[in-house]
Amino acid sequence: MPLSDFLTPEAVIPALRANNKKQALQELAEKASALSGLPERDLFETLLQRERLGSTGIGHGIAIPHGKLAKAPKLFGLFARIEKPIDFEALDGEPVDLVFLLVAPEAAGADHLKALARVARVLREPSVTSKLRSASDAAAIYAILTQTTTSNAA
Repeated sequence: MPLSDFLTPEAVIPALRANNKKQALQELAEKASALSGLPERDLFETLLQRERLGSTGIGHGIAIPHGKLAKAPKLFGLFARIEKPIDFEALDGEPVDLVFLLVAPEAAGADHLKALARVARVLREPSVTSKLRSASDAAAIYAILTQTTTSNAA
C-alpha cells in the first residue's frame, strides 16, 4: 500500500509550529479537518484518546498519531515536520520533529493496520528521515515520502 493512496501533496506541512504535544495534535487536527472535511473537534479528541493509551512517538524523532473515526469515508494521512522538536513522550525519550497523522474509518480493519505498518516502515529508514529533515519544501517532502513507497512497495 503506497503512501500516495492516503497522502496528498496538500497534506504535507513543511514547518509546523508547536510548543508541545497537545498543541501539535491541535494543529494537525485543524489542518486535517480543513483537508478532509472531518470535524476538527472529533479528530482532536480521537488523537488525544489514542495518546492516553500510550504515546505514538515511536522513537528517533518520529511520531505516528492515529485513530479511527466513524465519519471518515476513507484512510487519510497528513505529514508534518515540526520546526523545533518537541517532547512527545516517545518510547526512547527523544524529542519528535517528524509526525505522520493517520485517520481511518471505523470499519477499516486490516487496511488501518497495513497503512500504519507502511508509514512506520518508511519512517524507520534512516536515509528517508535524513532526507525529510533536510528537504526544502512540501513538494520535496511529498516526493521523498511517495518515491520511497513506490520503490519499496510491500
